[in-house]
Amino acid sequence: MTTLVTGATGNTGRHVVAELLRRGQGVRALTRDPVAAARLLPAGAEMVAGTHTEPERLDDALRGVSRLHITVTAGLAEVGPELVRRAVGAGVERITVLWGGWVGPVEQAVAESGVEWTRLEPQEFMANTLTWADSVRNEGVVREPYDFPSALVNEADIAAVAAAALLDDGHAGRAYNLTGPEALTPRERIAVLSKAIERKVDFVPIAHEQAVERLTATGVSRADAEYVVGWYARPTEDSTTAVDTVQRVTGRTPRTFAQWVDDHAEHFRSSR
Repeated sequence: MTTLVTGATGNTGRHVVAELLRRGQGVRALTRDPVAAARLLPAGAEMVAGTHTEPERLDDALRGVSRLHITVTAGLAEVGPELVRRAVGAGVERITVLWGGWVGPVEQAVAESGVEWTRLEPQEFMANTLTWADSVRNEGVVREPYDFPSALVNEADIAAVAAAALLDDGHAGRAYNLTGPEALTPRERIAVLSKAIERKVDFVPIAHEQAVERLTATGVSRADAEYVVGWYARPTEDSTTAVDTVQRVTGRTPRTFAQWVDDHAEHFRSSR
């Protein structure tokens, strides 16, 4: 049984690849650069060139695949339904979809595909903390417009739920809200980070508009930047409340933010 993983080198995709391999499954990793991906992903995955935003070129990648993991990314909304159609036509029997923050065209196409599907609805990724790395290393500060709690989830836990849904029975037609074991404000996360890197890190409030401009400067569209910053400005109950989905689905306690920091502390330490 082979699973095709789209976004295989992304924040969650690489963990999905690793978890499936850990469980002894065949994995086909879809990537724009198979050579580079082979250096990033665990040994044992089959690298195939391509991108899920060009489904018309994926017939070979889908051949012989019975499971499919889709990560909804920018540019997929228009072509994602075609990807789902081609996957089902190629014989895919089970699909997991990591949503883009709402039930859009791709998520709807998966739900209407006629095959077993599970939708993964994680709240904020712990990996988002990496956006603080430069300012922490260089200045010892974190600049954010809001200080509301967030029920951050570890990407490896998202992957563990994805693997369970792909390989185990009982998950068809489910939409899983995924969080870590606790909700933390930026200030509380900074305290955890400061302790781990043994350096005082300050929280510096900035205006909403400054946060939007910071994102657009990286190439994000104005609309997307407003959506992201607005998510922090108006957190929902789902985003601020820890739930036990990871524990129920995987049988394992979800990883804490402190564990994530221990695994990534080198990104925040100054080289000076």
